[in-house]
Amino acid sequence: MIRGTALPVETRRQVEASLARQLGSAREARWIVEEVLGAGGAGGDPIVETEYDRLGALARRRGDGEPLQYVLGHWPFRTLDLVVDPRVLIPRPETEQLVDVALRELSLLNGDAVHETVVVDLGTGSGSIGLALAAEAIGTTEGLAIWCCDASDEALTIAAENLAGLGRQDATAAAAVTLASGDWWQALPDSLAGRVQLVVSNPPYVSESEWVDLDASVRCFEPKEALVAGDGRDGTPGLAALQAVLDGAPRWLARPGTVVVELAPHQGGAAQELARASGAAAVRVERDLAGRDRMLVALWR
Repeated sequence: MIRGTALPVETRRQVEASLARQLGSAREARWIVEEVLGAGGAGGDPIVETEYDRLGALARRRGDGEPLQYVLGHWPFRTLDLVVDPRVLIPRPETEQLVDVALRELSLLNGDAVHETVVVDLGTGSGSIGLALAAEAIGTTEGLAIWCCDASDEALTIAAENLAGLGRQDATAAAAVTLASGDWWQALPDSLAGRVQLVVSNPPYVSESEWVDLDASVRCFEPKEALVAGDGRDGTPGLAALQAVLDGAPRWLARPGTVVVELAPHQGGAAQELARASGAAAVRVERDLAGRDRMLVALWR
């Protein structure tokens, strides 16, 4: 058979039905078909051999347990379509809610930021948080400058791809973003000390003991270093990375300035104590859509 010729007995409708049986999910089958063939199209359209081969390859990867997001190579996050692969975490709904909280805090701070509004996304990974803030706050926030920082150069490679994607969507929003390499606050230039209005982070917060109980698709494919953290100074499992964010806040934050950090539900009390010990004047924990403690919000005045 000549590659690229039609397979007359295999139509889009037939292939999608076959993949649904193979994967046990009609929705995932539809997403894979749309990834290869595009959205829409007539169900009776014939599939060419090259398309059929790619459909089979993607289905095999999904059947072997690889997360659908990595199989497709991209995933929606709020208004963005982000490139994702095993170098970065898969964006999750809880982190979309973290952006909601950050946007609300940013609007409260914006009245005090006359000439500039500096936002820092620590541990940016795919860039999801910082780029979403750029896309959604650029028109309402004066002097917006967003720094997306990560210690992983591999993660920053993905973030750069996603920044380029934002640039195609909104050049003004993309121009507000700077990518920086370094471990937590060390990625920032000294000139930003005392000028950061808002810090947002989804740091690693899974403990080593919790790691072994995670779903196999997480343990086998997602980057462990982006998920697992050591214990906090007080012994709280998985709190070390969040602690690093809070430790740097007094030096880097403007006054007023706010930290918004995602955490595990069992860490809420300890995280609030850490924030108060670092000088935060007002501290609270917000819940996710499932009613679990999920986001620390701490204000320095």
